[in-house]
Amino acid sequence: MGVSRSNLYQRINGRQAGRPARYSKSEDAMLLPLIEALCDKRATNGYRRITAHLNRQLKIDEHPLSRVNPKRIYRIMRLNKLLLAKHTGRVGDNRAHEGKVITLHSNTRWCSDGFEIGCWNKEKVRVVFSLDGCDPEVMSYVATTTGINALMVQDVLVESIEKRFGDVQELPRQVEWLTDNGSCYIADDTRQFAKSLGFKVCTTPVRSPESNGMAEAFVKTFKRDYVYLT
Repeated sequence: MGVSRSNLYQRINGRQAGRPARYSKSEDAMLLPLIEALCDKRATNGYRRITAHLNRQLKIDEHPLSRVNPKRIYRIMRLNKLLLAKHTGRVGDNRAHEGKVITLHSNTRWCSDGFEIGCWNKEKVRVVFSLDGCDPEVMSYVATTTGINALMVQDVLVESIEKRFGDVQELPRQVEWLTDNGSCYIADDTRQFAKSLGFKVCTTPVRSPESNGMAEAFVKTFKRDYVYLT
């Protein structure tokens, strides 16, 4: 009949153990409000950093429970859905990127990308931004509820130059401008405008987001740690 003999014997004799109760400690109910307050204040911190802040707070308050194990905090946060989203990077991709997207000096290579934010009212906000390949600071950005066009990218180029070099007509030295192959980037107006400012226009290979890894990583971090949490 496909029934385990030992299992059936235990069921007939009433010896089968029930499902074990969820493990918990008596102080968990006291720790949960403190953890929730820290998560609200530090929404981008994982369970290890929350543990460090909690232990510091317990020590300052001279609480009898002076130190909490990170595994315990992980369990409490997991049961109450307070953990950050897990890493979703691709594993085992054969198209390994062997180039270097990070530069050793500022104002050597700038990169740009765009992303979309879906709002609760069903509208979409589209953003295009620029980063420095050495110190990933957002130099300029444009946000709109319409589509990103070439003029918006040109505005980002001009504002980025003003951010780094002041009110100048062109770059004091050549800087690489790295983007993907979006229509707003490869448009003739955008490319010619960038070259007239002193940029060396570079585009990534098709279906190779790793080549613009800093911009792609910023989009993922911004959406995960700020947009979705807010």
